Amino acid sequence: MCHTVGMRRALCGSCVGLLALCSPVLPQRPSDPDIEALIAKSRQKAIEYAQSLPDFVATEVIHRYTGSEAVHGFWSPTDTLTIQLRYFDHREDHKLLLIDGKPTERTFETLEGSFGYGEFGTTLSVVFDPASQTTFHWRSWKNVRKHRVAVFDYTNGPHSRYRLLTTVEGHTVEADVGYHGALQIDAETGEVLHLAYLASQIPRELHLRYAGNTVDYDLADVGDRRYLLPSRSEMEMQGQSQCARNVTEFREYRRFSADSTIDFSVGK
Repeated sequence: MCHTVGMRRALCGSCVGLLALCSPVLPQRPSDPDIEALIAKSRQKAIEYAQSLPDFVATEVIHRYTGSEAVHGFWSPTDTLTIQLRYFDHREDHKLLLIDGKPTERTFETLEGSFGYGEFGTTLSVVFDPASQTTFHWRSWKNVRKHRVAVFDYTNGPHSRYRLLTTVEGHTVEADVGYHGALQIDAETGEVLHLAYLASQIPRELHLRYAGNTVDYDLADVGDRRYLLPSRSEMEMQGQSQCARNVTEFREYRRFSADSTIDFSVGK
């Protein structure tokens, strides 16, 4: 009996040693010059990003939820919107196709609720715009889809252009606010693979306690080339008593040109 226990201990000790040998060695914090070089590379990519995108069509599926301050963390499904997204001449156009899987004659502009914009370069360019005076702080390394990724926290400076809009008693109220968040940057290419931004110093007239967005980017085929494009985003806004959450999936990217025939059918 004792011998069996001893063997178990010996085996466990060997396993621990094997695990220690097989564990990957995490890279050390890069030097300050290397950090500055990566941020500069990512800034150039971000500033050029929107201009580098082709004209395309995509399907945007938005799952909307509501919640309340009284029941923290519980979200009740509101509806699911299927939208034809056209990106033409570096501008977004949205055409509402389905609500909860059923055709609708309503237009995107008549929808009530909260919506996010800027996934296709606007937000990235604002974060990295030198005029925004954003400060970046190294956090860690991580692996994303077999890529070594640098994680940074950032804080926007006093010249923010992050605009929030709300409707209060039938009137639209808007204001530019400060923000902060986190970035995951591909260490080799300098491209941003994940972006999170949260509003700060929200003016009282917006009647919001919290507003935050996250965007994940992945490679997608558009025509005969691959581009880094939004694959998923999540937005959350908290008012005085009600909260809203949107989870958006971007699907079926395809090339669009002014003389092409557009098929607005939705892929299953």
